[in-house]
Amino acid sequence: MHEVWGQAALWVGLALIASLIAVRLRVATALSEMMVGMAAQLIIGAALGTSLGADAPWIVFLAGAGAILLTFLAGAELDPVVLRARWKEALAIGFISFLLPFLGCAAIAYWLLHWTVQASWLAGVAMSTTSVAVVYAVMLELGLNRTDFGKAVLAACFITDLGTVLALGLIFAPFTIKTLIFSGTALTVFFILPTATRAFFRSYGGRASEMETKYLLLVLFGLGSLAVWAGSEAVLQAYVAGMVLAGTVGRDHALIRRLRTVTFGLLTPFYFIRAGSFVSIPALLASPFPLLMLFLGKMFTKIIGVYPTTKAFRYRQTEGIYTTLLMSTGLTFGSIAALFGLTQGIIDQSQYSILITVVIASAIVPTIIANAFFIPRYLLPKRTSGDEKQG
Repeated sequence: MHEVWGQAALWVGLALIASLIAVRLRVATALSEMMVGMAAQLIIGAALGTSLGADAPWIVFLAGAGAILLTFLAGAELDPVVLRARWKEALAIGFISFLLPFLGCAAIAYWLLHWTVQASWLAGVAMSTTSVAVVYAVMLELGLNRTDFGKAVLAACFITDLGTVLALGLIFAPFTIKTLIFSGTALTVFFILPTATRAFFRSYGGRASEMETKYLLLVLFGLGSLAVWAGSEAVLQAYVAGMVLAGTVGRDHALIRRLRTVTFGLLTPFYFIRAGSFVSIPALLASPFPLLMLFLGKMFTKIIGVYPTTKAFRYRQTEGIYTTLLMSTGLTFGSIAALFGLTQGIIDQSQYSILITVVIASAIVPTIIANAFFIPRYLLPKRTSGDEKQG
């Protein structure tokens, strides 16, 4: 048993190092965790001739639970009021932000890189994403999350990632009798979930035993088990469940904070470090052309799709460029799609390494450019004395 505790200490230590790096460099913690996973696997492999043990069952479970809860929280933080008020704008920007990179990068992977059809579709899915985590962090830091502009951009991010989730499920889920059973059960659960959740929270919420958290975990793990049984991916329905409960769970800020503590404090580090540990550095060094093509393909298709759409909704030039760059980021769902492809045998380790590296690059480059040159400062809320004290 001491080996398990030692391995747990190693992984938590890596997570702590990643958090310190993220704070120092002011980057997303998930990005730092993947980079630490890559470096740790390389160093430990070279020094000790062993691995991080990323395929240990307990690590696989914690990583999977982290992905499920992270995906649920992303859906739950959708603002229904803003989505209803500016649904045309969010839908148009979000949909085009998904569609063009999905089709364009799939075509690049198939015609230029000569990947298989399934691997090419998987590349399109991984490249189509927008990082809600990165965009939300940027908005929160600047205070734009409190503006209508920031809320509309976040809503568009949710639409993009919903397209990614649906594409991943529709393309790669096997259509059998199990699929029909899962789909019927999931739709029924999604229909009754808001009413059942409100009733349960009214009757049993606010207790020290954290019954709300246990209730949500029961729903998410139950749907996840059914999804895997049907040959799908456990995180897909978690995103939809989060969106369905955005008007209930999403408004309970205390509950969201507690879920974030469990998710980001314990679970997601295992997911992102594990994802980074699968990256093959030699494969990356041998594949500069695929890296460049997929990165440029994602950036180009995002730009030619999103920027004209923002102009159609009368965004100012700075707002349009800033929105375009933020919608070009990718991290969480891109890595989820890539890891799904690797574990399901759709792509090999070399292809996985390429996709993850492009995902990481797309989280860094557009964000740096956007914040350095194109922040719409006239939209920034004025800082109060209270804000200054907190900052």
